[in-house]
Amino acid sequence: MEDYAPLLEQLLQQERDLQFDIFTNQTALQLGNAILERAMKEEKLIVVDIRRNGQLLFHAKLEGTGLNNDRWIQRKINVANHFGHSSYYMHVLYKSWNTTIQENAFVDPMEYAAEGGSFPIFIKNVGPIGTISVSGLPGEEDHALVVTVLREFLNSV
Repeated sequence: MEDYAPLLEQLLQQERDLQFDIFTNQTALQLGNAILERAMKEEKLIVVDIRRNGQLLFHAKLEGTGLNNDRWIQRKINVANHFGHSSYYMHVLYKSWNTTIQENAFVDPMEYAAEGGSFPIFIKNVGPIGTISVSGLPGEEDHALVVTVLREFLNSV
């Protein structure tokens, strides 16, 4: 049986490390554009969605994405909002328990997807206030894209 503990700890550490002092509409615009630029540079077709307290602040789609990506984003956002952790953390956690989110948390699979790609926006000493989400790649890659750009963004401000 695979040991998921190191990966789970790494994902929790990302949530502890990648936090903002403040998150404005301008922050969402700059971060969303940074994610898009990285995706275009790497020739990855994605949708980016950033929300604060349920309010849509940034949403952009590269050519080749569609309505299905929007549905995936909403399902992943629902997981991040419900559990206060990244949707990828929840994916790995349920995998480590050898179950699914639907079996364990009794949520509607049409509304919740424990797959990588939605990362909570954490404010230091406050907690999660929104989400940064990507869809278009395998879940682990969606998560990695968000985390990589988020880390670079936070290190530059």
